[in-house]
Amino acid sequence: QAAAHRRLQMFILEAQSQGYSLVLVITGKGDPEGFAALGASARGVLRRAVPLWLAEPALRGFVVGFETAARRHGGEGALYIRIRRRRDGGRET
Repeated sequence: QAAAHRRLQMFILEAQSQGYSLVLVITGKGDPEGFAALGASARGVLRRAVPLWLAEPALRGFVVGFETAARRHGGEGALYIRIRRRRDGGRET
């Protein structure tokens, strides 16, 4: 999870620096059969963690909001994340 957390932070910062206003993050839904031996709490770890990470101080200032993606983009296994515009006078698109 720590590697995924760092990668999400880098992805969001890079998306903002490139002027993106919306990105798609695939979290996956988890594998109910693969996690059966581990218990229900192990299923969909990233799906549950990413919204919490987006609310942390390190990312809160870069994210306007997020929502579950449309089915054709991953549905419950993906999120649309709205990126805040840069305020440093840099080029915005």
